[in-house]
Amino acid sequence: MADKKAELWEALKQGVIDYDEDAVKEAAQAVVDEGLDAYDAVFDGLVEGMNEVGRLYEEQEYFVPEMLMCADALYAGLDILKPHIIQKEGGIKGAVVMGVVQGDVHDIGKNIVKMMFDVAGFDVHDLGRDVPMDKFVEEQLKTDSELVLLSAMMTTTMVGMKDIIAKIKEKNPNCKIMIGGAPVSEDLADKWGADGFAKDANNALKDALNMVKALKDLQQ
Repeated sequence: MADKKAELWEALKQGVIDYDEDAVKEAAQAVVDEGLDAYDAVFDGLVEGMNEVGRLYEEQEYFVPEMLMCADALYAGLDILKPHIIQKEGGIKGAVVMGVVQGDVHDIGKNIVKMMFDVAGFDVHDLGRDVPMDKFVEEQLKTDSELVLLSAMMTTTMVGMKDIIAKIKEKNPNCKIMIGGAPVSEDLADKWGADGFAKDANNALKDALNMVKALKDLQQ
């Protein structure tokens, strides 16, 4: 069974990298038919594939059209696996507001992060792309979300993050803010007062879970 599992995880990963929707659907269906863990299939198969796609994009071996086709393949697998996912460690983990900052319409990365937060059991408020600064602040106050995730793919748009962080922190000092996207770095996150920086979707989820846990521990 371990061999079969490894084989299917690899098929999911490779299917995403090769933007082969049929191969991904076939492997995802096999996961369900074999009664394997759909959650692990998403994270160790589909998401691993997308992480590799991100690396290929950074190295300019893949461009936006390939990224979009890879994302389509990932979603094709997710459609099959998601109904079979058993939430880990029970219940809603916390609420998160996320979006791509004003002036920026690159939302592939944000969409992958959203999918992972959905799968992990967060209550996700997705504002989409090209989101005005005040909208992040309003949505955080309205939903009382523990987390806000800001994404930018262009150096010209990422500078707006600094003001958003300041405004949210002013209204709600306890809210944790994470920033991500190609031009963003850990240094900038520190400088602008963000609580975290995510270089990819896996990191975003791990950090978010830690932040929410820390907040809940404080409130007890």
